[in-house]
Amino acid sequence: MKLLDQKQINQKVKRLAIEILENNYQEGELYFGGINNSGYEFAKLLKAAIRRKSKDIAIHLFRIRLNPAEPNSSEISTNIDVEKLQDKCLMIVDDVANTGRTIFYAFKPFLEIIPKKVEVAVLVDRTHKRFPVKVDYMGISLATTLKDNINVKIINVEEKEVHLE
Repeated sequence: MKLLDQKQINQKVKRLAIEILENNYQEGELYFGGINNSGYEFAKLLKAAIRRKSKDIAIHLFRIRLNPAEPNSSEISTNIDVEKLQDKCLMIVDDVANTGRTIFYAFKPFLEIIPKKVEVAVLVDRTHKRFPVKVDYMGISLATTLKDNINVKIINVEEKEVHLE
């Protein structure tokens, strides 16, 4: 079942951009860490939407790499020097927050520094968290069963879509 089409996703991204700007208007820069491929692509969409609304805030993108199925099986890495994030505003970005495990482990590289603040943005937030993760910005919140799957199509597609399977 299709939950969101291209137009709806674009509207969600615009609204999230406004919320992020409202809550960070005093900041000169934000660092968006997109988790793996879909999270990074969603972070790029947010950055572009924020850029259309304001040129007063610099958005820096970087990628967080981890294995969601087995987060301890390999190193959790970033393509940014984590020391650069000391006392900076950090946004962890993913396409879907399911149990919260992926986002929870995505914080690991940043435990060696003290950011100014850390927030979380997702396109789809599912309501059955098993890990202590709070989503600050969400496009849509869904009460689903654990057996349901959310499929977000935003990479290399003509039409962006979100499906419940």
